Amino acid sequence: MKKFLLIAFVFLTGFYAVSAQSIHGNRDKNWKENYRSTPEKFFNLRHTKLKVSFDLPKRQLFGEAWITLRPHFYPQETLILDAKAMDIKELKLGEKSLVYKNDGAKLNITLDKTYTRNDSLTLYIKYVANPEKVAQKGSAAISSAKGLYFIDPDYSDPDKPTQIWTQGETEASSCWFPTIDAPNQKTTQEIYITVPDKFVTLSNGTLESQNKNADGTRTDYWKFMMPHAPYLFYMGVGEFSVVKDTWKNIAVDYYVEKEFEPYAKGIFGLTPEMIEFFSAKTGVVYPWPKYAQMICRDYVSGAMENTTAVIHAETANQNDKQLADENVWEDVIAHELFHHWFGDYVTCESWSNLSVNESFATYSEYLWREYKYGRDHADALLLSDDQAYMNPENTSKDLIRFYYADKEDMFDAVSYQKGGHILHMLRYELGDDAFFAGLQRYLEDNKFGTGEAHQLRLALEEVSGRDLNPFFNQWYFGSGHPKLDVKSEYDAMSREIRLSITQTQGAKLFNFPLTVDVYTAAGKKSFPIRVSKASETFIFKSEQSPLLVNADADRVILCEITENKTTEQYIYQLGNAPRYLDKIQALDKLYEVQKEKGVREALAKALNDPYFGIREDILGNADFSDKPFYKLALPSLESMAKSDKNNIVRGLAISLLAEHGNKEYVPIFREALNVKSYSVMAGGLKGLYANDKKEALAYVKTLNEKPGENEFSYELTEIYIKEKDPSGLSFVAGVAFNYFFMDEGKDQELLEKGYNWVVESDDEASNKVLVDNLMNIGIQYQQYGITPFMASEITKISLAKEKMLQKNPSSASLKAQLEHARAAAAKLNAL
Repeated sequence: MKKFLLIAFVFLTGFYAVSAQSIHGNRDKNWKENYRSTPEKFFNLRHTKLKVSFDLPKRQLFGEAWITLRPHFYPQETLILDAKAMDIKELKLGEKSLVYKNDGAKLNITLDKTYTRNDSLTLYIKYVANPEKVAQKGSAAISSAKGLYFIDPDYSDPDKPTQIWTQGETEASSCWFPTIDAPNQKTTQEIYITVPDKFVTLSNGTLESQNKNADGTRTDYWKFMMPHAPYLFYMGVGEFSVVKDTWKNIAVDYYVEKEFEPYAKGIFGLTPEMIEFFSAKTGVVYPWPKYAQMICRDYVSGAMENTTAVIHAETANQNDKQLADENVWEDVIAHELFHHWFGDYVTCESWSNLSVNESFATYSEYLWREYKYGRDHADALLLSDDQAYMNPENTSKDLIRFYYADKEDMFDAVSYQKGGHILHMLRYELGDDAFFAGLQRYLEDNKFGTGEAHQLRLALEEVSGRDLNPFFNQWYFGSGHPKLDVKSEYDAMSREIRLSITQTQGAKLFNFPLTVDVYTAAGKKSFPIRVSKASETFIFKSEQSPLLVNADADRVILCEITENKTTEQYIYQLGNAPRYLDKIQALDKLYEVQKEKGVREALAKALNDPYFGIREDILGNADFSDKPFYKLALPSLESMAKSDKNNIVRGLAISLLAEHGNKEYVPIFREALNVKSYSVMAGGLKGLYANDKKEALAYVKTLNEKPGENEFSYELTEIYIKEKDPSGLSFVAGVAFNYFFMDEGKDQELLEKGYNWVVESDDEASNKVLVDNLMNIGIQYQQYGITPFMASEITKISLAKEKMLQKNPSSASLKAQLEHARAAAAKLNAL
């Protein structure tokens, strides 16, 4: 599962703020005494056969299930199955009807005799699944837990396709078929899916047959005879284009809406190369019979690693102009694919051990970037992950947690981002050869089964010959990370560098290796040390005063460092230390003192860094209103604006030229508007509007752009608002709200004007877009407690419409707007 936390969903206008603490602050703390054990096995699933059809308007599934099991060890007279919100029509063992109790969550079944571990039994259950009646709730990671989802089942929304899809993690597959819904169960499967003939279906395994029925439906038969966990079952239905690809004669398919068929390979086309890379890296050839990816509407998370049938949120949809800037979904694609080794092939045996699934999938994003684009790009991701993890709520949690309030709480930045960084440290500790050989051993020893952190440790120990208990006790079964106060000084008399390191995180001390690089006029020397005490001093001989003492030079350890470096030392670090993380650390300090001696020159020089991420960071964070710096940077800005290989960098450079109002750059702005890149086009539009408004507005009239979350959409929105162009009202309604509430870097005052402009207009289409935007965000992010705020905002809109209607009581448009706003507010208030 790739989740997307709505980090700091704090409305910048001061309207509303929520936090995990405020949501969960009053929760009963009894769970702290409740050990979360691995689900006990009374029975083992062996095979699951399903036949399903649907009543779309009623949002129901009609199912038949044949469930084959056998007792795990002890003789059993009863069987408990998970079956949430199901109406059971028939329950048999062979020809015998069995006695059972259905409490709405579980079926407690009395068997016809005592069964031993040598016995196998197959139950037949005929049922109706009612996902809308499911009581269990979602989480911050997965916003809903009803298992089966019907999107526009009554064909009433012209803006949405009709779709059906499932989401099983954590324990929601039992909302659409009876099973033992636990991660330590494994079962093979068959499924017959009957749908209207116009629909495409997708499930796990391979499509064995398709048969048309007399009533206009079709039954697809999917077969998957490799064991996997129930939460990984998947079913997707809708009108999709299927774009074919392959890897070594294995089908690699991309299911997208027709509109995005031309871009499917731009979005997913690196998948075969990823499969090849991960097969080589793990030492385990991709073990499954196919790999399919499907983009669905209104998905409740980011993506999900259903075995051979991955579902992605519609955010994955991108056109050629977006892809020319960056495939924002590439990390997610890697993440879900790597789960097919860590998560699907070997599954965490309990939710306490979730990180043996999610840390590996998270770290795969680093591995892929490192392989495909280099370490700088991978380290940029590592920094972003660390920033997502480092807050007080996370630092108090163990990576492997046997105590939690709810299993859904495990889906956080500790299990994901911190876990990924711990694997990075473990790789550094063991070396690449031993680390990856250990992963291969773990996968081979536990294939088609389950694993926990200790099994990972034992596999790595067996390969490396090292005792890894200290590492695992500290990082896997402990919490937090080191916070280091680092000071260096040079004693010219003794010709010694004294490096003092104090751990300031509190009573808990960490023990870890660190590399210190010392730069002098004679060159660089590296000194490996080990930090283990609350405060200690390390002494290095040096004939010369150091130009820079760089602690954690390898930039591997998960820690926070405070140092006593001077501006001159940060300038030297920016120009000489090799790592992206060295440079970013230096840049963060130098932006604060940009006008000090030598800083402008250092920043201007760094604009030529070979890694685009450094160029982008400077363009976005340095002060270009500082005229001496702008003059120094101008040659680089001009060069980047004309031909930088990275379109985001090129677009930022063009925007900076535009801000300084020089008409000599109009040819650059015009040329930029013909580049199929939203970032470049945004810079060009900004510059042309600033220098030749008439030509810019004429260009805008030629566009047929849909609102989106990209820089070009924002530039268009600004122009529509400034010009009060009524033809842009719907566009503003589709864009301004998101930037107004979500992006601190935008002109909030202008966006507020745009928001109010839409509300105060009598344009029915734009007001519907705005209200629907508010409502959809209220639904999508209800787990953050944001729904009441969205309902309140829509109520304000309805009140505004009431006042407008009093002045113009005959307006059919205003009446429709008022009715739509009231209905949307009522829908949110009912959640």
